[in-house]
Amino acid sequence: METILDRCPLFAGLSPEETREALGFFQAQEKRYARGALLKNPVEPLTAFGLALEGSAAVTMQDIDGREMLLAHVGPGQTFGESLCYLRENAPLTITAQTDVRVLWLRCDGLRQQAEGDLPRLLQTRFTAMLARRTLSMNDRIQILSRSSIREKLNAFFTECARDAGSSSFDIPFDRAGMASYLGVDRSALSRELSNMRREGLIEYQKNHFVVF
Repeated sequence: METILDRCPLFAGLSPEETREALGFFQAQEKRYARGALLKNPVEPLTAFGLALEGSAAVTMQDIDGREMLLAHVGPGQTFGESLCYLRENAPLTITAQTDVRVLWLRCDGLRQQAEGDLPRLLQTRFTAMLARRTLSMNDRIQILSRSSIREKLNAFFTECARDAGSSSFDIPFDRAGMASYLGVDRSALSRELSNMRREGLIEYQKNHFVVF
């Protein structure tokens, strides 16, 4: 677990003793879910936010036309539900296990109290920074969705992926259906545009691995 925790900004770089203390601070509880299991339904609020230790989960919601839209893919070391948990508010989101998944549930009670001690203050600062990064990530998503054509959406999406990977060669965490849902486009139209871009020498791909030229 230590290696996965070190991927999460909340726990990165902590000593084993500090990690144990931090897990106590968040009242951490580990649970396992089978593929397809519901981690959150649209009606009930979250009492804790999740950190994926193994497997992956999808955060989705329905748009005004009743179509499912993929908001986020959560893999090992990534978190979900932080804002909802901290604010004690609900949103019509569904979180589903895409594979068999192991989740560490973390409560926000300690974050709402006045910090006493260096580690609680550090965890509060890191949590605030994590929320800020989430806001920036959502801004990137808005930039993608605001594009008018599928090609413009793809160019914005690939630019973001290449930036995060630090390379023009990268993997995306979606299959074609998930990619279409994430971009808010029709799956068949997406496949045609990807084929066109490959034929024009703009990209190359094999399943979920892409290279941008």
